[in-house]
Amino acid sequence: MSNLRDRMMSKTAEVRAAKDIKIEQQEKPSSPRTAPGMAGALAAAQQRIVELEKSGAASELPVGDIVPNPWQPRQVFNEAKLRQLAESIREAGLVQPIVVRRATNGYQIVAGERRWRAHKMIDKQSIKVVIIDLSDEEMAMLALVENVAREDLSDYEVARSIRRAETEFPNRKRMAEALGMSRSELYRFLAFGELPDFITKDLDVQPRLMGAHAAEGVVSALRNKNARAFEIARTLWKKVVSGELDQTKLARSIKAQIDGDGRPSVGVTDRTIEKIFSGKNQAGSITKDAVGFTVKIKAGMMSTDKEQKIRALISELFSNAQGSLE
Repeated sequence: MSNLRDRMMSKTAEVRAAKDIKIEQQEKPSSPRTAPGMAGALAAAQQRIVELEKSGAASELPVGDIVPNPWQPRQVFNEAKLRQLAESIREAGLVQPIVVRRATNGYQIVAGERRWRAHKMIDKQSIKVVIIDLSDEEMAMLALVENVAREDLSDYEVARSIRRAETEFPNRKRMAEALGMSRSELYRFLAFGELPDFITKDLDVQPRLMGAHAAEGVVSALRNKNARAFEIARTLWKKVVSGELDQTKLARSIKAQIDGDGRPSVGVTDRTIEKIFSGKNQAGSITKDAVGFTVKIKAGMMSTDKEQKIRALISELFSNAQGSLE
């Protein structure tokens, strides 16, 4: 045993212990390589609004003298939540004044459009305000950041607001930094501005029909294409609106038909999709095509109890089918 130990020690005599090995640390960059994240941008915007509220003059103005922020991204406001807020204001009054700035005619809302809309809903004639001085660029930036970081805002609403506010920024790099996003993300939102009119007209009414990735894909699929390609896109877009085609597959379907000289892509014309609703909200869909029959439920729309019931029903259906075959 001693001979074996001696041989092992002689073989490892030149090996250094881990604690004796020095690893050179790479220098960290002196400044971040990317713009601050959207969460950071939102926190900065909210802090700026708090500072403005403290510096502004408290007052009360006629509701009719106030107009929304021209750079407000939000097109759709939740009516149920607005009514809840309106009833709260009716019963307890307005706890936090809205923030406005002077405009050519009247005043523009900097922060608090939901509170202002709630006042209109219950026919309040006046509203508590804090009047501040603010440049167009900062007004646009605050409106964008305050809303873009919200998950319930559609990509199309964000894109519209970015387009309206673009002229207030010296360049797109500065705008991307203010929003806490990369320039590639910013360009993805800007792709909505290059979509055909027949798509944007529907998005004006239903802004959630298409996301930014899908918009960028469609613009790429139609770039430098002829009238025939746009007709293909128009036909397929109708399927997106009706729920027959998923918006994420639109660009691929357009390319497939263009490459096939107008012949329908596989699975598009033979597919039927039936939406599943929970109240007014779409909970999922049932898809039937040449490949199979698919039931898809959105995440968060199905409880554990419902999932167990569905599994039990499927098991029962197919166990009965097997029994009839036997």
